[in-house]
Amino acid sequence: MSYQVLARKYRPQKFSEVIGQEHVTRTLKNAIAQGRVAHGYIFSGHRGIGKTTIARILAMALNCQSQDHPIPEPCGVCDSCVEIRAGNAVDVIEIDAATNRGIDEIRELREAARYRPARDRFKIYILDEAHQITDAAFNALLKTLEEPPGHIVFMMATTQPEDIPQTIRSRCQHFSFHAVRFDDIVQQLRDIAKQEGIEYDDNALAMLAEVGDGSMRDALSIMDQAIACCGTTLSGDVVRGLVGTVSSDVLEDVMDAVARNSSADVLRSIDRLLVEGQSAQHFARQMLRFLRNIMVAKVAGSDSPVLQISSDERARVARVAERFSEEDLARFMQIMLRTHSDLGYKQEQRFHLELGLLKLVHAQRLLPLEELLSGEAEKAGAAGSSSRAGGATPRPTASPAARTNVTSRATSELEPQSSREPAASLFTRPSPFEADRKRKSEPKAEAQPGFAKREVAPGPVLTSSTMPEADRLSDNASPAMDAGVATALAVEPETSAQPKSDEITVEMAREVVLTALEDAGQQMLAHNLEEAEWSARGADVCVTVAMSQVLIDVALGPEPKRLIQAALSKATGRPLKFKMVSGGAQIAPKPTAVRPTNGARARSRAAADPIVQRMQEKFGAEIRTVIDHKDRG
Repeated sequence: MSYQVLARKYRPQKFSEVIGQEHVTRTLKNAIAQGRVAHGYIFSGHRGIGKTTIARILAMALNCQSQDHPIPEPCGVCDSCVEIRAGNAVDVIEIDAATNRGIDEIRELREAARYRPARDRFKIYILDEAHQITDAAFNALLKTLEEPPGHIVFMMATTQPEDIPQTIRSRCQHFSFHAVRFDDIVQQLRDIAKQEGIEYDDNALAMLAEVGDGSMRDALSIMDQAIACCGTTLSGDVVRGLVGTVSSDVLEDVMDAVARNSSADVLRSIDRLLVEGQSAQHFARQMLRFLRNIMVAKVAGSDSPVLQISSDERARVARVAERFSEEDLARFMQIMLRTHSDLGYKQEQRFHLELGLLKLVHAQRLLPLEELLSGEAEKAGAAGSSSRAGGATPRPTASPAARTNVTSRATSELEPQSSREPAASLFTRPSPFEADRKRKSEPKAEAQPGFAKREVAPGPVLTSSTMPEADRLSDNASPAMDAGVATALAVEPETSAQPKSDEITVEMAREVVLTALEDAGQQMLAHNLEEAEWSARGADVCVTVAMSQVLIDVALGPEPKRLIQAALSKATGRPLKFKMVSGGAQIAPKPTAVRPTNGARARSRAAADPIVQRMQEKFGAEIRTVIDHKDRG
């Protein structure tokens, strides 16, 4: 007889033998005991967690011949149970929906479902990978699934339940399977190893369970491979080399080098692994999981059930977690997530992996922006200086090199303590965040038309030139930083609005608007406004034209309107509103004087220019040609 793999040899044959799916097995057993068996079931979940196995057990329980009715637990010895377990039962049809997914196959199934079972109570169809069935095939099965004969039971197993149409799911009972817990997989592997006479250590079984990733079948397949490699003894080192994982000692060494800010040690560790043939992407995945476990140990403790690792690994991640803060670990995970994502499509994987690990080394030197702006960094630096003077250990996560970029500490440490105190006092002023919060909390005065904005009494403005010499930053501080400090320390007085001019007259508004339009090349609009009726009242300038509202909307677009209002505001020193209204065709335009053309107006402006008049008086010059700079191409 040929060898039977562990995943098939130890496949559960009863509901009580299934591990990790108690919510499913309990419901099915109660339904059978109460006689509430449905005509359609959908079993969905992760691969290798017992979907098809439970479907077979349910089929055996429905057709078991030990009694004259379905029983919650099949006997496993009757002809029906034996045939279903062997896969050659006449009335239990298992269909691979990945290959029999078309409408023709479903039509054949629908025709065969009309006939009663040959021997058993129910004719059962088990559709594996049911999400592969086409939409047309599902539609063909819809009516049969909604009102099937009393002897038909459909069971669909799938890893992607969202791909099954809602019309199918609403006609079936849906059971969502859970991933098998880490401890349950380890216990099952331990029991199987004892039955097979295999010696093992806990690290080997824990590694097999971790590689299984919640799948009992995957863990058994890897265990079968490990037994073939190791013989009758399973050791952690052999299993690690078989599955291609990196030792946890190496991961701990890398994090130790990160804690010591040793970039050279990190690069040497990566070089050794890559020379041995390790995959950069696989190492990044393991490093990411290791960081996740460290984060959980830091937040929830090393004994938290969230950690699905062995006891030795719990102690390891607890040791590493003591060396970093929660913020550092979160930053490390974000960096490794980005690195692992880049390795999936980048060409030079080694370079990207080394770059990601070097970012871990330098990430501890980063300080929060709020801490820098509020002065906490300088306070911590001053405290660190005093503690170093007293022989205390400096803060490991805020190196002096990081503070040099803000306060030029490396230079100022050479100065006496008395000369550094005023510079440090600059950072003890209120935080800009606190000032912004106070500004937002103050009631805002609504601006009223015709009133200038309320001015705040100006205070002294500190800049790098007006600041006392003792209060300036060191010479190594950048000009941008100097300007930033000056802005944070003082608020410049607001420029008051321009004084309100007299009420604008119709002639003034007319001249300003027409001149602005003609200078901008809006000759047609200027001509229409020149023949219209003008009125000015308060902050509104209104023009009545003999045009329909549709034509007004076309003529006065957003750009001309903005141009007109800008010209009026510039001429009066206050914002004005301009609008055109339709006065009807019966309103005749008033006769107005002929306005000079663009060229004539330019000649008149040139003649009124003091320099031109001076030239005429001094040399007897005359104006022959006027070239407006706006007309130059």
